[in-house]
Amino acid sequence: TDLLSAEDIKKAVGAFSAAESFNYKKFFEMVGLKKKSPEDVKKVFHILDKDRSGFIEEDELKFVLKGFTPDGRDLSDKETKALLAAGDKDGDGKIGADEFATMVAES
Repeated sequence: TDLLSAEDIKKAVGAFSAAESFNYKKFFEMVGLKKKSPEDVKKVFHILDKDRSGFIEEDELKFVLKGFTPDGRDLSDKETKALLAAGDKDGDGKIGADEFATMVAES
């Protein structure tokens, strides 16, 4: 919440509370990430990279909404795979910081 407003986070996570409703483009826009500097987008990436591997793997993507608020739901397998496919530009099965920044910028 140092980077994004708590109200925006609540609204964005709430908008996708229904199963199979997650849309990363709309989510990044609603949560205010799209308007942030590349440095701030990287900070958010590091929050989502729970194991500090330098990548957001599929098992971390499943909990992406929880990365923004503990009340967030888990993404379904289908939503997780769609998010991974959207962000994984080099096909290595995970999303790096640059891929994440590109994904946010394209949303």
